[in-house]
Amino acid sequence: MKSQQLERSAAEDRPSEMAERIARFAPADGIHATAIDNLILVRASAPYNPVPAVYEPSVCVVAQGSKRVMLGDEVYVYDSTTHIVASIDLPVSSAVIEASVERPYLCLVLRLDPKELASLLLQTDLPPPANASARGLYLAKTDAQMADAMLRLLRLLDTPEDVPTLAPLAEREILYRLLKGEEGWRLRQLVAAHGHARRIAKAVEWLKIHFAEPLRVEDLAVLIGMSTSSFHEHFKLVTAMSPLQYQKQLRLQEARRLLLGDVQDAATAGHRVGYESPSQFSREYSRLFGASPAADARRMRSGLVAAAGTD
Repeated sequence: MKSQQLERSAAEDRPSEMAERIARFAPADGIHATAIDNLILVRASAPYNPVPAVYEPSVCVVAQGSKRVMLGDEVYVYDSTTHIVASIDLPVSSAVIEASVERPYLCLVLRLDPKELASLLLQTDLPPPANASARGLYLAKTDAQMADAMLRLLRLLDTPEDVPTLAPLAEREILYRLLKGEEGWRLRQLVAAHGHARRIAKAVEWLKIHFAEPLRVEDLAVLIGMSTSSFHEHFKLVTAMSPLQYQKQLRLQEARRLLLGDVQDAATAGHRVGYESPSQFSREYSRLFGASPAADARRMRSGLVAAAGTD
């Protein structure tokens, strides 16, 4: 009975300790880099409407609050009891749905290195995944072992001199827990040397680099060694969208980044990301972001200024 009480107490303490540490190293709303290259901390003091973004391969663990992520028509909601894993780059929309000044949304994001995952997979006795494609975004339960591994990584922020030596070990344990977990077969699919999912991952890598170029789906299918029909089928199974829809999302996200930076003209931004028609660019941009390129850029800059004023 006493051991069960201790276990229950430890389980209750993990999220609160995680929240305290994230809050300390992320004192203001926004995204915060840390002394650990692959570790990012996120804080929000109020809910916000869905924001389009590209999730890179990563695991997101919430210590406090909750979030909703939309991939196509699919909805994923997670909090301190679950975590979300993106196994490849995916264009999504996300919204914080539970947060307040007193209890802000607090989250840690650990970027995943596919090469490290593949190396680790070769050194384990985990069963090989079936040769079937599955969605590249999924939820999994945050059990005690995963929470403890995340806490060990967070605690290293208090001793930066230990980071170069111990952070890679802590990250490796987290990768192992992800691969071994109940949903870990999804990750194992994408890092295995062969199989449809791995070929789709290669196609995504190609699109990330060449998104501004004209896309012939048939040529990309040949490049990764698949028939066009099979490529379409498995690409949609993994990403919830077609290759052309995926390319469009990448183009518009990059255009938004350009407009927030040093590109003032919407037509120039559209041309740089591959649009030949300014009107088509403006129309598709407005459909995704809810405002014209110029209006959205003004809105984003205003938000940045307001956020800076509250720091």
